[in-house]
Amino acid sequence: MRTTIVLAAALLLSACATPQERAARKQAEMADMIAVYGPACDRLGYAQQSDPWRNCIISLSTKDEMQRYGTHPGYVGPWGPRYWAGGYWGRGW
Repeated sequence: MRTTIVLAAALLLSACATPQERAARKQAEMADMIAVYGPACDRLGYAQQSDPWRNCIISLSTKDEMQRYGTHPGYVGPWGPRYWAGGYWGRGW
């Protein structure tokens, strides 16, 4: 039993990331976004490395994520948003 607890604690501690590791991960993520969406923003006429160019990259990335993962903010689980909106819990359908 004690060995299991020690192993579980070691696993949880190894999953923790330092602030430097999180920053490096975010920098790599942004570099990937620039590689994917930067050329499109260039063709749209934004000057490279400008704030509007960066906003274009973030907007295109967000648009793709919304299309990929869905846009409905209330969807939680297989029952859909209406289930969680209170229909089952008293407000009626």
